[in-house]
Amino acid sequence: MIPRLRRFARALTQRADTADDLVQETLERALTREHLWQRGTRLDSWLYRMAQNLWIDQCRKAKRRGIHFDVEEIRERIGTDGAAAMDARQRLREADRAMSALPEDQRTTVALVLIEGLSYQEASEVLQVPPGTIASRLARAKTALAGLLAGEPGKLAGAKR
Repeated sequence: MIPRLRRFARALTQRADTADDLVQETLERALTREHLWQRGTRLDSWLYRMAQNLWIDQCRKAKRRGIHFDVEEIRERIGTDGAAAMDARQRLREADRAMSALPEDQRTTVALVLIEGLSYQEASEVLQVPPGTIASRLARAKTALAGLLAGEPGKLAGAKR
């Protein structure tokens, strides 16, 4: 679960170091509140929801304190030498920037459904929204990502913020 939780946290925070801190805090909270998890339910959904709630709390605290996160910071990718590796890193940076440009609700939905493989129903339970909302967020996110990756930043204009 930790690699999956780390990917989800990275989608939320947009920074590797902040994501690692969020994962640690989520796991600490899960261990201290293990008695609240209901056997027979999905552990991953419980952890995703906990991570999202912790992230929302952190953002609220930062906003009150006047702290702003630098979500535009470019992160280096480590790979092998060669033109193919350089091209792959460039495409990954472009995809990362496009994901960063999405509104948080769409970015979270993409992370849960397209990256983590949750069904619309499972994602709707994690995010506590109707499955139809998941479908519309995902459709808007796909359109925006396609436009951004094709060099059409106007495609994001239709995305709900």
